[in-house]
Amino acid sequence: MGVSDLADYPWDAVAPFAERARAHPDGIVDLSIGSPVDPTPPVVAQALAAATDAHAYPQTMGTADLRGAIVDWYARRRGVTGLTPDQVLPTVGSKELVALLPLLLDLGPGDVVVHPRAAYPTYEVGARLVGATPVASDDPADWPEATKLVWLNSPGNPDGRVLDAAALRDAVVRARRLGAVVASDECYAELGWDAPWDVEPIPSVLDGRVTDGDLSGILSVYSLSKQSNLAGYRAAFLAGDRVLVDRLLTGRKHLGLMLPAPVQRAMTAALADDAHVSRQKELYRARRDVLKPALESAGFRIDSSEAGLYLWVTEGRDTWESMARLAEVGILAGPGVFYGAHHPQHVRVSLTATDERIRAAASRLRGI
Repeated sequence: MGVSDLADYPWDAVAPFAERARAHPDGIVDLSIGSPVDPTPPVVAQALAAATDAHAYPQTMGTADLRGAIVDWYARRRGVTGLTPDQVLPTVGSKELVALLPLLLDLGPGDVVVHPRAAYPTYEVGARLVGATPVASDDPADWPEATKLVWLNSPGNPDGRVLDAAALRDAVVRARRLGAVVASDECYAELGWDAPWDVEPIPSVLDGRVTDGDLSGILSVYSLSKQSNLAGYRAAFLAGDRVLVDRLLTGRKHLGLMLPAPVQRAMTAALADDAHVSRQKELYRARRDVLKPALESAGFRIDSSEAGLYLWVTEGRDTWESMARLAEVGILAGPGVFYGAHHPQHVRVSLTATDERIRAAASRLRGI
């Protein structure tokens, strides 16, 4: 299978609903895509501006300063100590890594790639790209013997579900019995809302309670798109098993997957500054506090959504009916069916809109 065999990009199906929402007298409230709308933090912009003399090729492995900043960040923010610079690696955003990891791990026909039942579509795309079989399953006991890669996603996109340390440990134990790599997509880990994640750090798959200090076969994936408003920078990284990281580094060198030098400098600054992350979290918290009760008043039930950048909601009717109902009042959401066949009655609602647009959405929902 090749790229030309992949299905059409699914978001094209949303166009008619976007057109309907734009016809609202007060304009569209686009809550369909989790693309940040808030300014780039000054500490990041200043670092980028200072690094514009980037005449030499950047390092695929990342600068020593960046790798050190990633190691320090895992220790300070995720409770993961003992990492060394050769256990981390910057990536050109996290989506390319998700799509390419099966290829970089030499997977192919006959191999199984497990991903969550409610899942970002690129996990499946990466499997199909190499001819592997994607399997949607949240229960480690159900993972096939042919499983070679397990994608975890905590907090989840679209559902905001958090896996605690015990659940992560169960997944790692089962994957090791199968001889599979575990890759945990943790890009929303700074955005915990409901107890206990309003006060407790969301655990990483690299947490000692999960691994007992053995990182073999385990990777953690993270992005600064959400916590630092750097989606346009394509700033992400991975960490974990030293042997796997070295293997991925070799493949990425051959493929030319280098993060631009100015972006590496900007990432280093972002990772060292926790204050802007806290401020951004409070913006999202305030928007969530406005939007969640308004959705509930309009008849939507909020499922999971204890962390992350979205509300995963249903009113007990077909996805497309809910999409149409929202579009009639100028609100565009994300269809639940884009995130797996197991969720034909859900829609995903993003918190990434301005305060004014979130208030407009809430007002319209209360009028339904």
